[in-house]
Amino acid sequence: MAKILLVEDDVAFCTMLKTFLLKKGYEVDAVYTATEALNLLKDTDYGVIISDVRLPDKEGLEILKAVKQKNAQTGVIMMTSYAEISMAVNAMKEGAVDYIAKPFNPEVILDSIQTALQMEQSEVTRPAPKPAAQPKSKTVTDTYIKGVSDASAKLNNYIDLVAPTNMSVLIMGESGTGKEQIAKSIHNKSKRNSQPFIAVDCGAIPRELASSEFFGHVKGSFTGAVTNKTGHFEAANGGTIFLDEIGNLSYELQVQLLRALQERKVKPVGSNTEIKVDIRVIAATNEDLFELVKKGDFREDLYHRLNEFTIKVPALKDRQEDLMIFANYFLDSANKELEKDVAGFSDEAITAFKSYPWPGNLRELKNAVKRAVLLTQKDMIEVEVLPHEVRTAEKEEVPESSYSLFKNKNEQELILDALEKAHGNKSKAARLLSIDRKTLYNKLKQYGIKL
Repeated sequence: MAKILLVEDDVAFCTMLKTFLLKKGYEVDAVYTATEALNLLKDTDYGVIISDVRLPDKEGLEILKAVKQKNAQTGVIMMTSYAEISMAVNAMKEGAVDYIAKPFNPEVILDSIQTALQMEQSEVTRPAPKPAAQPKSKTVTDTYIKGVSDASAKLNNYIDLVAPTNMSVLIMGESGTGKEQIAKSIHNKSKRNSQPFIAVDCGAIPRELASSEFFGHVKGSFTGAVTNKTGHFEAANGGTIFLDEIGNLSYELQVQLLRALQERKVKPVGSNTEIKVDIRVIAATNEDLFELVKKGDFREDLYHRLNEFTIKVPALKDRQEDLMIFANYFLDSANKELEKDVAGFSDEAITAFKSYPWPGNLRELKNAVKRAVLLTQKDMIEVEVLPHEVRTAEKEEVPESSYSLFKNKNEQELILDALEKAHGNKSKAARLLSIDRKTLYNKLKQYGIKL
């Protein structure tokens, strides 16, 4: 079956449509922004592109133009919940196969997909697709999920800026915020992406074995050393070493680590020979390293060596706009692992998710979704299969001055304020107002607000 790229920032609708198409036998990649779609299109050939006209970062017509520049025969289907004849005409002029107004029954889109595929197959002059590039044997799979919130945009920008360099990176954030996935993303976007990525949990290594684990040892160097051992630094040679929870290192090992980073050489325990290493170091911590430096528990020179560039990862409670993006990603993963086919979350479950502060961050969210997928016997995850603490979380009172329509008499002023804060981006304004885009467009029409 054909491979389809689905581009839709309405997470619930995107998940529903993807699930439907998967059941029909199609292979589907789903993304929530135009930027993600354009990045995928650089390296992947799709039989059909299904894209919303309005996306958080760019117009869907930019995707249409990019697709047609790459392969004029690729079928593109445009969707919108804001049906305008002028936009439909523009889309068709640019080469769209069809234009569908939301909401629609998923069955409706099947005919459009078949039409797009038939047009593609009937074009005898279509150049043969390029063979897919063979993955490099040591490239790490990037499971970093991009969000759409302002905090995520800043985080993603920092990753893109620092990744191509050789700078050491210190990632700071609460436990469970995905620091290792960010480190992997930096590695995958770097020039070292064909070389090893070695992750080390500094808090899990016994102090007496730490030197051996990091730098290796030779046979007979100590009791129990029955063979030569390659250390983490040598294993990461040419690539990236990720030192998780760096604040747990003993002072003695901090000295050895600093020397290895300065000299770019390591000496296995019991050996007289130094081994040259070319590595990039990414460290992570959920502690305030600078406070540890002031207390004398962490070497200041090592701190500055590691801290060439700092990335602070926001907690999940500060990324409300991203919550359901992550939840749906974990839902897909759990469905595959548990061999189930749960389509999504009920409105009550989504409300419970948004009411809970998620102190365990992404790790806690992943576990909660996986547990719910295992327990549910329905197509949708209902609130009763959620963990007790999520199920019973009390929703905070919404202050009168906050962005909440239908509970405030100054509705028009709230809309104008949200649009101003979103710099005219209607999708972002709708998220600030906690409504969908269709409702926002109806309100704009009701109040005669024109942009």
